[in-house]
Amino acid sequence: MGANSSSISELPENEYLKKLSGAEPISENDPFWNQLLSFSFTTPTNSADLKLLEEATISVCKSLVEKNPRTGNLGSLIKVFLSRTKELKISAECQNHLFIWQAHNALFIICCLLKVFISRMSEEELQIHFTYEEKTPGSYGTECEDLIEELLCCLIQLIVEIPLLDITYSISLEAVTTLIVFLSCQLFHKEILRESIIHRYLMHGRCLPYTSRLVKTLLYNFIRQERSPPPGTHVFQQQTDGGGLLYGIASGVATGLWTVFTLGGVGSKATPQLEQCSPLANQSLLLLLVLANLTDAADTPNPYRQAIMSFKNTQDSTAFSSSNPHAFQINFNSLYTALCEQQKSDQATLLLYMLLHQNGNVRTYVLARTDIENLVLPILEILYHVEERNSHHVYMALIILLILTEDDGFNRSIHEVILKNITWYAERVLTEISLGSLLILVVIRTIQYNMTRTRDKYLHTNCLAALANMSAQFRSLHQYAAQRIISAGEKLARTQRGQLVQKTGETESPAPKALLREQNLGGKKNARLLPEYFQAV
Repeated sequence: MGANSSSISELPENEYLKKLSGAEPISENDPFWNQLLSFSFTTPTNSADLKLLEEATISVCKSLVEKNPRTGNLGSLIKVFLSRTKELKISAECQNHLFIWQAHNALFIICCLLKVFISRMSEEELQIHFTYEEKTPGSYGTECEDLIEELLCCLIQLIVEIPLLDITYSISLEAVTTLIVFLSCQLFHKEILRESIIHRYLMHGRCLPYTSRLVKTLLYNFIRQERSPPPGTHVFQQQTDGGGLLYGIASGVATGLWTVFTLGGVGSKATPQLEQCSPLANQSLLLLLVLANLTDAADTPNPYRQAIMSFKNTQDSTAFSSSNPHAFQINFNSLYTALCEQQKSDQATLLLYMLLHQNGNVRTYVLARTDIENLVLPILEILYHVEERNSHHVYMALIILLILTEDDGFNRSIHEVILKNITWYAERVLTEISLGSLLILVVIRTIQYNMTRTRDKYLHTNCLAALANMSAQFRSLHQYAAQRIISAGEKLARTQRGQLVQKTGETESPAPKALLREQNLGGKKNARLLPEYFQAV
């Protein structure tokens, strides 16, 4: 790279990159680094340009993979970055653009190289490349230092300690990105990594004390949804649509990791990439989800999952449990608002599921909200547009409804919330309907879609379980919702009757139509037999 590079096409012949990947070791004190890190060219913001960058630099990366164990130039680059981050906080406070620019560029190169290294070797081989060996003439011994833990710890400190300003936005984003790339080792293993060097560093040693602060910072990055700063706020060039090359790199990596731990690759449709107004918020959320889903160590549970399971509201004055040193407090009102607004992305839906399922404080707070429709309506819209969503996104939305409908207070309150003009519901004009009736309509529509299209028995079972949870509290149902319950019951009974005839030859089966019509679905009376009916089918 260096000051002479202005486009991707020039990178293969760049003298500084050739020297970095060459056979000669470069000292961390060499003036070469100032020249290498003084580059400024338009970074790719789409997959086509990103592919061009990878193709342009593949020869350099291959050369560095081959020669780095002897030269230690990757270690020298990391040392240069580590030395510059020591002054980063002061540089941010003093508005030292040049210092932050070069630190950003160093991390940029490290992350690009790291992606190639991780895709081509095991963690053990990667550790060899990160081992810094300082040799002096005439000495027989060598002093070795493993730089992986030091770099990981430095990245975490950068995320939690550097104030988020216009001039620090990009380096904060790239620190989050680099951690995601570090954790992408799982993508290149068919089995779940249970003994990972990277995981061990993150869950033990110097990184462990930062657990709660890192989780809290990532959550607040998601809550605040800070937009990428406009052009002109940095010394280096930046694209107006935010993110740049490293955002593209990490988006691909994080999407792969997402597929690994949600099993979304089987029978799923590709979800169109949503416009990311805040790449830092999106990457922070992805990193948080990956950290929370790391495998427990043999002797220690995952501390990041423990932090997510135990954090409390800032208004909660009760003492923290001594059994969990990673607990912290966060503003639940701000978190709730962000969760309501961001449900169009499947990663935000997964975060909501995790919090409702694993954090009792969040679940209690959500169920006590008087504006629960702000959360439920986006979830129902996901289920309504089931044809356009990935299967794992639909499953998460449905499981969230299952968790909510386990609470009798929720099942009662949704029939008291009156909605007007639901524009996204196209089958019928709904000028006024209760939230409970709308929920019933959407779940039944999902059941019918599943019966005619996907035929997924687990989706079918979960939909019926949600209806069974709610059925004891049905009241003042919309006429259209009552009609849909009856027609769905008839269809399910016909399907069940056909299966029974095939298995046993019997031709008689219960008459659900008569059973349902005996109930006062439109009045204030509860449908006493509905729970048993939905559980039976």
